[in-house]
Parts: sequence; structure tokens; C-alpha cells
Amino acid sequence: MERLEPTLRAFAELLVVPIEAIAALIVAVGVATTFARLVRLRGIKDLQKFLRVRLYFSRYLVLALEFQLAADILGTAVTPTWSQIGKLGAIAFIRTFLNFFLVREMRHSEEVLGEVP
Repeated sequence: MERLEPTLRAFAELLVVPIEAIAALIVAVGVATTFARLVRLRGIKDLQKFLRVRLYFSRYLVLALEFQLAADILGTAVTPTWSQIGKLGAIAFIRTFLNFFLVREMRHSEEVLGEVP
């Protein structure tokens, strides 16, 4: 198993960058498509339209956070140090906290709208 650890570590490190890139791409696509929706709506004076746009963008952010967390976990998956575990714990807590409140706000928006846009 000791011989396999460097190979597993190298493989995990190779996967981290593409996963983080996917998360960044998800955010970029979310920003672009949300902005396009805003332009089509010519502003967000109507509260329901505003909530729909926010809900739409929130989905992208939640998905990107999940990919970021996966990259962080993968980065420390093979023989982590205590320092790495502490950093991962802090990052996981912050991202999970953000994700929790984003999902909660999304549910509230869906309830107010009475539909899923």
C-alpha cells in the first residue's frame, strides 16, 4: 500500500484542477445566462421576476460549491496531514454553510413563486 500512495496522491492532484475549473465554468455560465435573462427582462422591478432570476442563478452557485467541495476533499484524500485536515474542515464548514443558506433561500423563493422556473 505504501508504494501505491504516491501514485494515488499524484492522480488525486491531477483531478483537483479540472474539477475546480469545472466549478469556475459553472459560475461563469451561470453569470452569463443570468445576465442574459436580466437583459431580456429589461430590469427587475417586479419582485417575482427578481426572485426567478435569483433562484435561477442560485442553482448555478450551489452546483459550483459542490464541485469546489469535491475538489477540496479529493485534494486531501490521500494521506492528509493534520494541517490539511484542519484547512479542509474550515473550508468544508464555510462552503456547507453557504450551500445550506443558498438552498434554504431557493426553497423559500420557490414557495413564494409557487413554481419552479
